[in-house]
Amino acid sequence: MIQYPRYRRHRFSSFQVIIAGFAAVDLVGALLLMLPIAAQQRCVTPFHEALFTSTSALCVTGLVVQDTGSYWSAFGQSVILLLIQIGGLGVITVGAAFALLSGRKISLKQRSTMQEATAAPQMGGIVRLTGFILRITALFELAGAALLLPTFCADYGLRGIWYALFHSISAFCNAGFDLLGTEGAKFVSLTRYAGDPLLTTVIAALIIFGGLGFLTWEDICTYRLDFRRYRMQSKVILVTTAFLLVLPTLYFYCFEFTAGSARQRILLSMFQSVTPRTAGFNTADLAAMDSTSQALMVVLMLLGGSPSSTAGGMKTTTFAVLLANMWATFRRRDDAEFFGRRIDGSAVKNAATIAGMYLTLFFLGAFVIAAAEQLPMSVCLYETASAVATVGLTLGITPQLGVLSQGVLIALMFLGRVGGLTLIYAAFGSSPAHSRLPQEKIAIG
Repeated sequence: MIQYPRYRRHRFSSFQVIIAGFAAVDLVGALLLMLPIAAQQRCVTPFHEALFTSTSALCVTGLVVQDTGSYWSAFGQSVILLLIQIGGLGVITVGAAFALLSGRKISLKQRSTMQEATAAPQMGGIVRLTGFILRITALFELAGAALLLPTFCADYGLRGIWYALFHSISAFCNAGFDLLGTEGAKFVSLTRYAGDPLLTTVIAALIIFGGLGFLTWEDICTYRLDFRRYRMQSKVILVTTAFLLVLPTLYFYCFEFTAGSARQRILLSMFQSVTPRTAGFNTADLAAMDSTSQALMVVLMLLGGSPSSTAGGMKTTTFAVLLANMWATFRRRDDAEFFGRRIDGSAVKNAATIAGMYLTLFFLGAFVIAAAEQLPMSVCLYETASAVATVGLTLGITPQLGVLSQGVLIALMFLGRVGGLTLIYAAFGSSPAHSRLPQEKIAIG
């Protein structure tokens, strides 16, 4: 009797499931946006423009090739808002929410995928954490919409209800999409409300709250103001976030926004320090800002928000771990430390890898766009930083880019949202090697 070899059924890893989920939702979103009903002119949107918009919404970026308020219909705007919400929560989290609502049991494999998607420290309690994520998201988005309602209703009547909900979700999910553009004034973002303290403060607060991370909010809700009982990660996130908000605000106030009243300068400075992390709204003319201020915003964009949050970028913890490791090296210490705790060596290695990958994508993308479009490298670096860190701020060149350059930005947005390590683990597997090569020293520095 002939014995035929047995083929083992291929099992997809958690990382492959996450990437496949994002790609599938992205494609469906693009196809929906191509429908004539999605555009105000009832025309078929070209596939590359629909894919760009869908990717930007799902990856909560905010870069657009068509003005959201003047080009897309109510249906198109609803599709974009749904993609923003899915992207902010995460495809896996949304899928788990539907499973929970339908009463289905979550398998061990699904729990593992949920753990990877939410960056949870352990699999235990992952279903409870998912429920907490949904509740805290609904709370902040509805509260934000209620606070924005008086301003938008005063300016737009009943349409203001839709505007308040859209901008609240867009802000909390760190997406940066707005509906305020018109045929005569496109891509205006929130510049009209630069001097409105209520709207700018609410939007800025939603951006910060969404970018802190759901695990940090779990600590805040559990332990209130007892900072000592927080996870070390939450402590690092809160301290680093405060550092990255206060210092840029002071710089913008002292050196960039020097005209106008003190209140106007504070609002402009505060908002432009918040929005690069990674929201994409703006209340100032970014192209008119000083080159030093633009460079500072590029740095803030690349750093981004925090793990398990709606924000993108390298993440605050990556920046903090690299600083701590540098400080330990200066003091000739073997281990980086935070709050009396030693940082695992693998965290330092992952932080260096993530930073290297983001910087590589950032420079490589800008090089390709600059060569293809014959544009200054500095302008292209701003756009690629905005794309790979899923920010959405622009100096105004994105709508004029060719198909190749738009494709580069689509790839950067997708890579920036799903995460470089996720892609590597999906492609090559994450099983550690069981053998080690001989060691030899190499000079560094």
